[in-house]
Amino acid sequence: MKTKAQILDEAALNRALMRIAHEIAEHNKGVENVVLIGIRRRGEPIARRIRGNIHKIEDVELPCGSMDIRWYRDDLSTVADSPELRRIDLGFDVTDRDVVLVDDVIYTGRTARAAIEAVFSCGRPRSIQLAVLVDRGHRELPIRPDYVGKNIPTSRSEMVAVRLPEFDGETGVFLMDALAE
Repeated sequence: MKTKAQILDEAALNRALMRIAHEIAEHNKGVENVVLIGIRRRGEPIARRIRGNIHKIEDVELPCGSMDIRWYRDDLSTVADSPELRRIDLGFDVTDRDVVLVDDVIYTGRTARAAIEAVFSCGRPRSIQLAVLVDRGHRELPIRPDYVGKNIPTSRSEMVAVRLPEFDGETGVFLMDALAE
């Protein structure tokens, strides 16, 4: 894949996550009932960064967990003949809480749908909200994030790469040409 453009540098990415933290606190009229759940893989460190930003704003340490939603995907039948659903242990209860799911990029909406199903396997939250760093469009399901760091119109032949130090050694959001060699 060839890099077409850098969309967000480290400073812009950090500003977007701070803005999302402010929006979460404002929308929920505080954060006393909020829990954050990062969708593995890059949603985990993004959720931790948002939690740190909320701590700076509200002086509250939110529960923050992560989940692997691959067993909840609706396209799992292409991976295994008889998929096995697994209960997720977050380390905290989601019942009657305002759950904010955190992911790096929303595209078709299938990951978000799977994450919502996974949350319900853990309990019955009061609400489920979705925070994403990047919305690239092309939804296949009627799912809309509540909090978006950056909207990036893309073609289906492009990809959005979120690079984080935990995985990539750098920080930024890049538009990639998936068809380039």
